[in-house]
Amino acid sequence: MPVESGSSAAARQAKQKRKSHSLSIRRTNSTEQERSGLQRDMLEGQDSKLPLSLRSNLLDLFSQIEREFENLYIENLELRREIETLNDRLAAEGQTFEGADLAKGALKTKASHSTSQLSQKLKTTYKASTSKIVSSFKATTSRAVCQLVKEYVGHRDGIWDLSITRTQPVVLGTASADHSAMLWSIETGKCLLKYMGHQGSVNSIKFHPTEQMALTASGDQTAHIWRYMVQLPTPQPVADISQTPCDDDVDFSDKDEADVEVEGPNDCPSVRVATTTLRSHQGVVIAADWLVGGKQVVTASWDRAANLYDVETSELVHSLTGHDQELTHCCTHPTQRLVVTSSRDTTFRLWDFRDPSIHSVNVFQGHTDTVTSAVFTVGDNVVSGSDDRTVKVWDLKNMRSPIATIRTDSAVNRISVSVNQKIIALPHDNRQVRLFDMSGVRLARLPRSNRQGHRRMVCCSAWCEDNTSCNLFTCGFDRQAIGWNINIPALLQEK
Repeated sequence: MPVESGSSAAARQAKQKRKSHSLSIRRTNSTEQERSGLQRDMLEGQDSKLPLSLRSNLLDLFSQIEREFENLYIENLELRREIETLNDRLAAEGQTFEGADLAKGALKTKASHSTSQLSQKLKTTYKASTSKIVSSFKATTSRAVCQLVKEYVGHRDGIWDLSITRTQPVVLGTASADHSAMLWSIETGKCLLKYMGHQGSVNSIKFHPTEQMALTASGDQTAHIWRYMVQLPTPQPVADISQTPCDDDVDFSDKDEADVEVEGPNDCPSVRVATTTLRSHQGVVIAADWLVGGKQVVTASWDRAANLYDVETSELVHSLTGHDQELTHCCTHPTQRLVVTSSRDTTFRLWDFRDPSIHSVNVFQGHTDTVTSAVFTVGDNVVSGSDDRTVKVWDLKNMRSPIATIRTDSAVNRISVSVNQKIIALPHDNRQVRLFDMSGVRLARLPRSNRQGHRRMVCCSAWCEDNTSCNLFTCGFDRQAIGWNINIPALLQEK
């Protein structure tokens, strides 16, 4: 018995497919004609104030809409069949692919799209699905694990910034638009102290390197330095939270949850008077930080200037001008007298105070939109994030061009870099938090769903290598801060 070749079999299948498709078109056309005649007969018998010609035109338009939906349905069925065929091939090799979810996603396309636009979108989705299948064949011996450990709830408005103390006891500090800053027990999630000395939104919080002092910047055009004394409560047994792999292929829901009015902590002691108030700015003070040693602080403002103050005398030492638009962030080097300021003018500037007689400044124009933050690493690197959806890693020894560029799908807010592992945490406007290494390789994405993670824009991230339970903290405009335990195997970081 002769055996049919593969090419001839494929040609025969294509011919049968075209034949069946042409039959379905003829059947559809005949059905449409019968339906059109029946509907026109019904129009003549109905009582309406519209002219018959106008009603007939409306009927034709509705028929065209119906045909568009029929074409969509047919294309969707064909896509389902192709995915099922692909699944059958993968099943023979021990692989599977969730094609049903892809088909469901395609059905959610707006009806206002034309058939050609919809067809192109389906083709793009199908190409993306095949690339996912190809990547699934790559063997991964270890995966990053992200565990939500604790939620810190108590602010009445969004949280702009957070920081971890550098002295014992180690506590979490948050700065909120509700005009307050709070200190939290990392282990229990209990509020330990509430600072209420500002008359405007508290935009940032940073802790003194050796003493129990905090520095906060506010929309009331001032920066405050205030002392705190806290006593950690007895740790409670941690609830058993299942570990969640940091997987970009998990289907996270984007459904918004209603905001819940949270009563502030009633038993939390408060501080209302600052030790030192810094008042030289003419606009919102958006950020502030301690220089190495803790004897000077730098503030960044919407008045387009950054100011350097002496902590003991609260006098203005230098006014750092040059940015063309409002400043968005400032950061100091952990071991050297270096300051980096970022601005809405798409640049960030590096200010060098290592030589008391010479204060040099370098301007870097690596972004195309607002630079939301620029931070130092322990080594000789600067990492900058922007509303242009990119993050760039720079070498202090050669700042002409970035050594790595990370491209994302959403604007990036205040980033942070871990000291030990040198992992960059990227908080996004789209409620996601992604982790990258210094070479720009994506390591993980923190899990987010209706049950865990942020429900609004994520504003800031901060690492804490000294804590065993939580080593990454994030905050957002859903009025909460979250403590995470991130475990990224060394093998994954080397890839």
